[in-house]
Amino acid sequence: MKNRIHLYVSRGNWLTWLMALCMAASAVTRIVFPVEKGYGGTQEVWSQILLPMAAAVLYALIALLRGEELFYKTAIPVWMMSLYAGLRIQSSVDSPLLVWLFWICMIFFAYLYTDITAGRWPHALLLLTPLVLSPLTFLLYITRTALMAGNWPALQRFLSDALAALGVLVVIFAIRIHPAGELHPTWGDRSDGRRIRTLPPMAQVSPYLMVNRNEASNLFEDAIEISHIDRYIRKKRREGLTSFGITHVLLAAYCRGLCKYPGLNRFLSGQRIYSRDNDISFCMTIKKEMTTQSPDTVIKVHLAPTDTADDVYRKVQSAVDQVKNSPLDSNFDLTAGALNLIPGVVLKFVVWLLKLLDYFGLLPKFLLEVSPFHGSLFLTSMGSLGIPPVFHHLYNFGNLPVFGAFGMKRRACEVLEDGTVVQRKYVDMKFVMDERIVDGFYYAAFFKYYKRILQHPEILDDPPETVLRDIE
Repeated sequence: MKNRIHLYVSRGNWLTWLMALCMAASAVTRIVFPVEKGYGGTQEVWSQILLPMAAAVLYALIALLRGEELFYKTAIPVWMMSLYAGLRIQSSVDSPLLVWLFWICMIFFAYLYTDITAGRWPHALLLLTPLVLSPLTFLLYITRTALMAGNWPALQRFLSDALAALGVLVVIFAIRIHPAGELHPTWGDRSDGRRIRTLPPMAQVSPYLMVNRNEASNLFEDAIEISHIDRYIRKKRREGLTSFGITHVLLAAYCRGLCKYPGLNRFLSGQRIYSRDNDISFCMTIKKEMTTQSPDTVIKVHLAPTDTADDVYRKVQSAVDQVKNSPLDSNFDLTAGALNLIPGVVLKFVVWLLKLLDYFGLLPKFLLEVSPFHGSLFLTSMGSLGIPPVFHHLYNFGNLPVFGAFGMKRRACEVLEDGTVVQRKYVDMKFVMDERIVDGFYYAAFFKYYKRILQHPEILDDPPETVLRDIE
């Protein structure tokens, strides 16, 4: 992983557009020539027209639309094109040995293309060798056979193959390398997280032994003395942050804790552990009005380890005001309403399908954004309801690894060493945590550091000096 580079192509490069033109011409000619003279059965139409045409179009779309981020996914249409070429040679050549050799050649080309575009090789020009040895050899063989047989219509059919191969050849010279030092997505990563590949074996096996999030939950509770926090809140309100409260302090301290312990920003999905890196996805349930009739809604705020208390306040308050001051439903409410329109039996299938897509990391990004079950932390305030905190369960759907709750302020009388009695204010906190993302020692170290930050909340006014990155 440390030696992996990130290859990309840019829409600003004219070679990328030339590649797209070649792929479009390949798809068009693949339709035009068979239509002019008729074509074979359904299987031949599927394998010799639709499959390579879809591969050419998909290759151009991925390179043009997501070439700067997800160029490695052009390996998918390359595998499709290799399948087409193998089926084509299998139907055109009588020698079984030659067919097997060609299949091996095409598989080698597709695998090497996948490996190079995933960033495991330092030079994209290494693709030139397999491109010349595999697809162009195929084209030359077919062309020679057609010329010897005087089969001119066959040559027209293979014009599409030549254009597709030319498109891949052109794009090789358009490939660039992103600057070193950044982590970029590759195979196995998700849109909401980067897969961690250097975990010890036990950490990689435990998700298969503890499959559900609830059976892998640890419970933790503690009390925080809030004299320093109260003074800090009054100070921030005098500075103009009128709605600043303990929620913002607890959340800002959590973000600061992730600077030193980034492992708590991991999540588990599909029996694999991923890291969100610098995206702290915070979820919270709020009410438009504090009445029993007012429905709940959920906000999701994207924070960063470098955020100060002021940054956290502005981001959270903006999301809260947007929900409370808008007569329209939030995106979460609209999505839940759409699901509610589906009949119960069908809805069970839809939920199963969503779980399946989520397992393989294929859930659409807009659903991940509105889902309260996908995030870094869910924090709820029982203090605003005037009750102590609860141990809130984790959801088996989604990937939320930590659920925290804090209660109302309470006073406690304590006896000091000299025998005097003092009264102090506390807030109780309870957390439910997925033990599969980090071990107990890591959790303990984080919460001790978290409490030290809360004893000196003024440090949250300045950005952190260092931000550690999670392991690879």
